[in-house]
Order: sequence, then structure tokens, then C-alpha cells
Amino acid sequence: MNTSQTNFHEFSGGQGDRNLDLYIQALNSANSGIIITDNKQPDNPIVYCNRAFETITGYSRNEIIGHNCRFLQAQDRAQPERKLLSDCIEQGLDCKVEMRNYKKNGDLFWNELYLSPVKNSEGEITHFIGVQNDVTARKKAEHDLIEEKASVEQKIQERTKELRENQVFLSSIIQTVRESLLVLDPDFTVLSANGHFLKTFKVSAEETVGKVLYELGNHQWDIDLLKELLVKILPTNNPVIDFEVEHNFPHIGKKLMLLNAYRIEHDGQYKDRILLAIEDITDRREIERRKDDFLSIASHELKTPLTTIKGLVQLLQRMQDGGITEKYKATLTKVSVYVDRLNNLISELLDTSRIQSGNIELHIEPFDIDHLVKDTVDNIALTVPGYEISVSGKSGAIISGDESQISQVVNNLVSNAIKYSPGSKKIEIHIARISNFVKVSIRDFGMGISAQDKPRIFERFYRAGDIQKKFPGMGIGLYISHEIIANHDGTLWVESEVGEGSTFSFTLPISKK
Repeated sequence: MNTSQTNFHEFSGGQGDRNLDLYIQALNSANSGIIITDNKQPDNPIVYCNRAFETITGYSRNEIIGHNCRFLQAQDRAQPERKLLSDCIEQGLDCKVEMRNYKKNGDLFWNELYLSPVKNSEGEITHFIGVQNDVTARKKAEHDLIEEKASVEQKIQERTKELRENQVFLSSIIQTVRESLLVLDPDFTVLSANGHFLKTFKVSAEETVGKVLYELGNHQWDIDLLKELLVKILPTNNPVIDFEVEHNFPHIGKKLMLLNAYRIEHDGQYKDRILLAIEDITDRREIERRKDDFLSIASHELKTPLTTIKGLVQLLQRMQDGGITEKYKATLTKVSVYVDRLNNLISELLDTSRIQSGNIELHIEPFDIDHLVKDTVDNIALTVPGYEISVSGKSGAIISGDESQISQVVNNLVSNAIKYSPGSKKIEIHIARISNFVKVSIRDFGMGISAQDKPRIFERFYRAGDIQKKFPGMGIGLYISHEIIANHDGTLWVESEVGEGSTFSFTLPISKK
């Protein structure tokens, strides 16, 4: 009989049993560690252990038998589970605990222990049977899960704090912007409105937030153009930039507004929100109107005396006789030149005023665009001897438009090509027929235009920084030319590189026969 069987015989009082070998074999085949302690002996020593217990603890049977189970806790004896285990043994109760135990080599392992009392026929507790499992892997997984949960919770707290701080920061920016801002949900209910909106439109937050936009102020915002922007334009053209709306509000009067709208479509906290910025340009547009009125009135007032001066200068030139000195003649000629220059500036101001007010008149007649370009260039060439101005190509097209205005555009573009090419005497003009349009290009080999100036070159009164330092002018010639071409359903644009010259081109639709 082997040692395990002998020990078991000792535990069983030496009584033989034909099934004993089967029981011992079953116990040694178990994956769980099994021990039996003798409760009738002092300190309740271990009197049996199976092979799995030896494997789990790393101790051999000879190092286990006779010891109390607490030797597995080594010096780690402050565990509350030890007290629970002791109380259950003292009271003879079933018990389940999870404790930190230590193998022979000192490695920590978590022991899941089931302890049950064994009673004799008189009901006296003679032994305890303990079944233990190494649950270290499970405890590690639980620990990792707890740590991961704690880490996730910390990240959530940090992210929540960050979002809250960002929200406060964004709210502060929105409240300080000098422009009315609204945040709408997909149903156009106002979720927030900044202070500038409340002040401009004389409403309170209680009257605004939570209300449908169209219903604000007793339906004052039930504006057809606003509905067009939000319902028709915004979903197909995101975002909407500088959408002009004019509306007469019963309580605050007529307002001219510039609307910018953006729909947030990406996932996140603010998905499906609509940002609506409303700029009140009523006062600014009124100032511009007054300025245009002033330009118009001033130009008209200047035109009358200037016409008189021009007539008197021409009269003096015709009255010259042999007694007038050459110096007098030269001075009179200079006066006439500067009067013409001033007259041209005033005419440009008048044209600008008419364009802004929408009162520019078009005298539409059919004309030969090729002849117009050549005649205009020939007239300019007479005033600037020494310049090589060439015209190439032809369209053979008839244009319906205001011939004098198109001539003004050509004159202005060629004059600019001469003016801004101080180091070059060459100007190239090309005429071409492209589909049902005529294209006219004026190329110079002068100073060119920088990339930052090109987008604004056709704005009223805009002049590039380096140009305004070197050349006189008011910055309205290109603006007038651009508007004239636009009024003729054409386009005017520029291609240029600094130091490489510029090419101004415009197109005009050919008349249908």
C-alpha cells in the first residue's frame, strides 16, 4: 500500500474498506486541492492532502502533514478572512473564503477555500475537509478590470471636465462676439442665443431660448427669405455665406441683415445643430449710401465749373497770336492736360456713384467688337508715342451692348498696362472667338500683382500697398470696368505674377442673329 493510502488508513482509524483505493484514486485525480484536518487534535493539524494540493502550494506531502492551514499565509496574517475562517471552525460551520496564500518559493497565489465540518454519529465534529482552487488568474483579471474601469472613469472625468471647460470657453467667446449668434436644433428651435442677439433685437432669453425661430417676437421672424436659407439652401449648400435679408420688424424697424449659416453634420455632442450668425448691416449700408450720395453730388458740383474752366482754356488756346511766348503756350497746354485728367477722375467718381445706386444706363446697340478694340487702341497709341502696342487675332463678331462703356473698359485696361509697366514699352492685345463669346486679353510686361492682392483687385477703392506708394490713383478704374462687363453678362479676370507682368481678360456674349 502506498504512502497516501497508509495516511488515509491512519485518518480512518485503520479500518479497511474495499472501496478505499477507489476513493483515494478519485481524490488524487481531482484538480482542486483537498485537505483533511483533525479537529480532535490540538491546533487542528492537516492529516491528509491530495496531489493537487501539493502542486498548487509547491510543498511536498511531508512538508504539509501536521501543519495548520495558516502556514500558507506566511507573514501576511492581517487578512480579515483569517478571522472569518477561525470563527467558522470554532462554530463548526461551512465556510468559503478567498485569501492570499504563498507557495513554497514565495510566489503569491489567491486561494479560493471551501471548508466543511465532518461529524461522527454523536454529532461531534471530528474533522474538517477543505477544498481549494488557485484563482490567481481570475483575481488578476478582476483586478485588471477594476483598474481599467477606474482608468476609464478617470478618462471620462477628465474628458467631461475638458468638454465642460471647452463649453464654457466657447460660450464666453460667443457672448463676447459683436455679432448675433443663434444655435438651432434640426427643427429650428433656438437652443441658445448670445447677448448681442438679445440686445440688437430687444428680446429676453426667456422669450428666445426654447422657441421655434419663426415664432420669435410674435412671429416677427416668420421671414420667407430666412425660411429659404434654412430649408432650401442650407441642406444643399453647406455652409451659407453672406446671405442678405431685409425685414421690417414691427418693434425695432427695418433691418438689413447679413446671414451666415453652418450645419454641424459630424458625430459628437453637437451633431445636427445649426449655427446662425446674423450681422446687422443697416447702419453700415446707410453710411455707404450717404457716402455714395456725397460722391454723386460732389462730382456733379465739380463737373460744372470744370467744364467752364476747360472751355476757357480752349478759348485761350485759340486766341494765341505772335505776341505770346512759348513758355505761355507750354503752360496753357499743361493746364489743359491736368484739366482733362481731373475731368476723367470726376467722370469715374460719377460712374462709381451710378453703379452703386443702380442708376447706370446702358445704351444697347449692336457693334463690331474688333473695330472697337482697334480704334480705342489707336487713339491711345497717339498719346503715348514710343510704346509698342500690338493687336492680334479677330472674332468677326457683333456684340449687343453699350459701345462707349466697352470702349471705356478697353481704354482703362490698356492705360493701366502702360501705367504699371514703367520698365517696359510693350503691350500685347489679343482678340478671339470662343464658343458664343468674344475674349479680349491685354497683356503687359510690368511689375505684376501679388497673390494676396489679386482677390481684391476689382474692389472699389482698393489699391495694392506697393502700387499706391508709387503711382497716383483712386482704385476705381478696375471696379468700374468689372461692373460694366458684369452688366453686359460677361466676366473680367486677371492672371499675374510679381515681376512677370499681368494679363487682364474679359469675355462678352456674341449677339444672336
